[in-house]
Amino acid sequence: MKLTPMEIIQQHFKRVLRGYDPKEVDAFLEFVKAEMESLLTENGALRDEVKRLERTLEEFKEREKSLNNAIMLAQKIKEDIEKNARKEAEIIISDAKMKAQEIVNSAQLRAMELMGEIKELKRQKIIFERNLRNLIETHLKLLESEEKEGIEEKIEPFIKSLGMGKEDKKSSKT
Repeated sequence: MKLTPMEIIQQHFKRVLRGYDPKEVDAFLEFVKAEMESLLTENGALRDEVKRLERTLEEFKEREKSLNNAIMLAQKIKEDIEKNARKEAEIIISDAKMKAQEIVNSAQLRAMELMGEIKELKRQKIIFERNLRNLIETHLKLLESEEKEGIEEKIEPFIKSLGMGKEDKKSSKT
């Protein structure tokens, strides 16, 4: 049974002959009533505070739940970003390796072409030197044969074509 401050004040006791002093009992009841009112007021305030704190606690639990969800989502996003970054890095590395291989292959092909050109130039040099040597030898042979034949024999037809005979030649010498 719940007891209220009004019930305490309205409580009446039988009067007996040698009982308690009614003024003391009334004063005590008044004191108990005041204390009970204070306790009930405090109890009501505490209940209100408990309800407010429970609401705040629920809000914090919701926030915690939201934060946990956000953290889990952030971790998943982080893992996805790392996974994508790894894949992208692998693709970049693969592309770089392919390009490097293409460059190496191209350089090797160019080197082979240059080696072929060098061989061709050496072959052409040998042919040129041989042809030049033959030409020089031919000219030397011509020069040697001209010296043997003598200059006069070659000049004589030229002099005849000018209309000068042997006599004219002698007179021109004097």
